[in-house]
Amino acid sequence: MNSQRIRALMRKETLQILRDPSSIAIAFVMPLFLLLLFGYGVSLDARHVPIALVASHQTRQTSAFFADFQSSAYFHPRFYPDMPSARRALMHRDVDGIVWLRSDFSRGTLEGAATPVSVIVNGVNANNARILEGYVQGVWANWLAVQAQKRGDALVVPVDVRSRVWFNPALRSHDYLVPGLIALIMTLIGALLTALVVAREWERGTMEALMASPVTMAEILVGKLVPYFGLGMGGMALTLVLAVGLFSVPLVGSLWVLALCSALFLMTALGMGLLISTVAKNQFVAGMIALVATYLPAFILSGFIFDIHSMPWPIRLITHLIAARYFVSILQTLFLAGDVWPVIIRNSAALIAIAAIFLGIVARISRKRLD
Repeated sequence: MNSQRIRALMRKETLQILRDPSSIAIAFVMPLFLLLLFGYGVSLDARHVPIALVASHQTRQTSAFFADFQSSAYFHPRFYPDMPSARRALMHRDVDGIVWLRSDFSRGTLEGAATPVSVIVNGVNANNARILEGYVQGVWANWLAVQAQKRGDALVVPVDVRSRVWFNPALRSHDYLVPGLIALIMTLIGALLTALVVAREWERGTMEALMASPVTMAEILVGKLVPYFGLGMGGMALTLVLAVGLFSVPLVGSLWVLALCSALFLMTALGMGLLISTVAKNQFVAGMIALVATYLPAFILSGFIFDIHSMPWPIRLITHLIAARYFVSILQTLFLAGDVWPVIIRNSAALIAIAAIFLGIVARISRKRLD
């Protein structure tokens, strides 16, 4: 390959990027929009959950129990006089659950007898139902401990569980979702940027001029990849600044390791986009294929939101073909746990292999001919 011709092609592609606002929008405006949309719109935290509180007989014990719900950040309690009105509120989706203290609650509490608390949870959203049930049990256990302490009794619990949360002690879903979102954005940026490159040359008729010139096909591919690689890394830097500065996601690992792994993944995404562009030869078709073939698999099968280990085994096998799966694992490790080298090396090796496969296929099928 001739370095002078490569520099000329890179300059030509850079000028094309500067004259085409769509490339700038894909690299910088779209990451900003997606990060704000998903960062603020997608959350797995259950906070301020509306819940109905019903006491068949108002006493000091029921008021003390309900006070724990009022002081919790996880609940937005609403008081109802009886169960029929609370059931109507649950049917109308005004509340997500009901806590009902029966008339014998206070007597059983004072006598130390088993006192049932009825909890009815809306199970339409199974995940929220499980979280809400766990929150109510936590309030109940905390109230029992406080009441036993007031009476001077020891709360007998058969098992003393002392839990400790590693890597995300605040249990903020943003700290888990935003790194995965960066992988999703980089997939879309890399695939869309190069999915339109070769197809645009064919549509505008400039590919014939390149074919007639002395440049080789390898020089054309290198001259197109390098400017878009720099543009994609600029988009990566923007998303990183927003993730750390705007959403306060901690970056525990090394910045240079993050940059190197991002470069590996970007080469994979650019290879996928270039392969689509080479095959499609039409910008609209190439863009649609890039969205369906890269964005949707990265969203569903990368572990960004849905846990891979809970998927059926045939789907788990398919996830090994998705490059975003490995980058999501690297990002979540670097942001929350640090430089865990077994995780980084294993997933980086997979990214190198996938990038080599895509770029190798592009080099194989790209020929200086018009058919």
